[in-house]
Amino acid sequence: MGQAAVELVAVLPFVVLTGLVAWQLLLAGHSLWLSASAARAAARADAVGRSAEGAARSALPKSLERDLAVERLSRGGVRVSIRVPLVLQRWSTPLRVSASASLGGRE
Repeated sequence: MGQAAVELVAVLPFVVLTGLVAWQLLLAGHSLWLSASAARAAARADAVGRSAEGAARSALPKSLERDLAVERLSRGGVRVSIRVPLVLQRWSTPLRVSASASLGGRE
């Protein structure tokens, strides 16, 4: 009985660490999904002459708007880049994800 408790205490930090790493990967994937959605919204706004940055901001949650970067591409289209949030929100991650979208060429 005592050995099982010691083994549980020894393994518990690894279980917690594995959970945190899995959650961080989930956050990175969700950020990528949201940046693609924001890029599509920005491309639609850019195609009709509206603010691409404003459209991208409206497609993102407030927590991701702070480090948003919107770039108009020379070949037409928009690239949206956001910083991946960390599980522990006290620090910021240097990792950024980006997505680009286009609604066809301009004439």
